[in-house]
Amino acid sequence: MKQQVKTKQRVADFGEVLTAEREVKAMCDLVKQETERIDSRFLEPACGDGNFLAEILARKLAVVKRKYKRSAHDYEINAILALSSIYGVDILLDNAIACRQRLFEIWDKEYVTVCKKQCRTDTREAAKFILSRNIVCGNALTLMCVDENGQDTTEPIVFSEWAFITKAKMQRKDYTFDELLNGKRDETLKETQGELFAEEAPPDEEGKFLKQYISDYRRIQDNG
Repeated sequence: MKQQVKTKQRVADFGEVLTAEREVKAMCDLVKQETERIDSRFLEPACGDGNFLAEILARKLAVVKRKYKRSAHDYEINAILALSSIYGVDILLDNAIACRQRLFEIWDKEYVTVCKKQCRTDTREAAKFILSRNIVCGNALTLMCVDENGQDTTEPIVFSEWAFITKAKMQRKDYTFDELLNGKRDETLKETQGELFAEEAPPDEEGKFLKQYISDYRRIQDNG
């Protein structure tokens, strides 16, 4: 069983207690249908090193594999779509880094299993870039990015919304976390014990638009 407390000091300073696997699975089961929908978006506002997000990604990728394993190209596109729908915030930098790495390893393992020799380096780099945008080191209470000591900076948390507009072209739109929360309609937000969120709101209704990029899905990292 994975430990739920890393150090007593982290508990005292940041209230960090990791959720056990049994509780993670039980809570995800409460929104089971959404966890198995490839493009359903999830946000964990205190993601730690990714216990919830890892479970959700594994469920999504299982669906992608079942539906698209006969075509490496179709699998690749939908695996990227599944990854791009998962978001997390953590106030501790080591957690954010560990979460990104953990999710990439889960994604890449399934990618290799299905696509084998057809795996591409640029697709892997695109997956890493998505995680760098979607898993943020910040304070979900103040909605600001934090420094290496967990202290608020003057930089707001910004999330990217991803969508395929053709078979090959992917669109990225950036929104501040503040605008996403304040502009969101209550009926578009599903909540489980204040910790796990899934949302389906149309992107233009969610908040303040900042930037937009469109590129080949394997080259989205060129628009850093």
